[in-house]
Amino acid sequence: MRIFSAILLSLMLLPASADESKQGAYLGAQPSEIPYWFKESFLEFEEDVAEAAEQNRRVMIYFHQDGCPYCAKLVEENFADPQIEAFVRKHFDGITINMWGDREIVTVGGQNFTETTFAAALKVQYTPTMLFLDEQGKVALRLNGYYPSDKFRQALKYVAQKQEKQQNFNEFMLASQASGGGELTSADFFADTTDLASLLGQGRPLAVYFEAADCEDCRVFHQRVLADPPTRQLVQRMHNVQLDVMSGRKLVTVDGRSLSARDYARELNIGYTPSVVFFDEQGSEVFRIEGFLKTFHTQSSVAYVLEKAYLEQPSFQRYIAARGEKLREMGYDTDIWGYQSFHPAE
Repeated sequence: MRIFSAILLSLMLLPASADESKQGAYLGAQPSEIPYWFKESFLEFEEDVAEAAEQNRRVMIYFHQDGCPYCAKLVEENFADPQIEAFVRKHFDGITINMWGDREIVTVGGQNFTETTFAAALKVQYTPTMLFLDEQGKVALRLNGYYPSDKFRQALKYVAQKQEKQQNFNEFMLASQASGGGELTSADFFADTTDLASLLGQGRPLAVYFEAADCEDCRVFHQRVLADPPTRQLVQRMHNVQLDVMSGRKLVTVDGRSLSARDYARELNIGYTPSVVFFDEQGSEVFRIEGFLKTFHTQSSVAYVLEKAYLEQPSFQRYIAARGEKLREMGYDTDIWGYQSFHPAE
């Protein structure tokens, strides 16, 4: 099956030092508890939205899964921050969804799902994923993946102030950043071109990195994640272009239009830096990284795109579970929360 060719592609880059007689360990999983102040919901969202609106609040839906270290970080750093907790409790009714759970859900409009089928219908690829609903039950904002606390605060303000009626999320987030100065963190695998269309049709997917000058999350991404040798080797099998989300410099988009990098980021609604948008050889977007990721999930994202595993396995979470299992069968530990993607089992 093609999904396993994607896994094997990344495994070809492994050093030959693992002992296949040993089962690798699964490392990095972290339990977390839902904050006590989240709502005990019957998961009938029309009622939840109406009840929230009566109190001048909005509904915040939090998709999680057991052992997810990014969920633990959300709970232990973001929700545990007294200012964030107070703001959330004032403006939102929090509701949790286990993306592998079997509780019944009735959506606004009366459709019935289980937690698992609801997550699948919404194509939830990362945990945490956050949905913020307006007073009509429509999505005012969706956050795919973990946002560090400073950027999470901004996202909460965007929804609480009902800014989606005035501007898109990209515009709101960029307005809080410095408007100039500083340099992007460079890498030698970035193509020396801003003509994205010229890189299509060459048998390789295209990864467009949206970053910002003086962005600490971008610096960490380069120095701790992209510096991992197996990840770096996978990345080099793609065409890679780096864009400054604040730049007025013109580029040629994948469909041949002339836009500034800033306008292209706005069009794609890039709200987090760094974000990576992956395009296939024909220029169709196939996947994104748009939240904080460490090495194993970043590497898995690149492998998922390289071998087009998304065509047969639409669930990225199921893909990375299969990939990790195969690594451990080969005698490698997998650490989903470290900066080294894998290493031989002791």
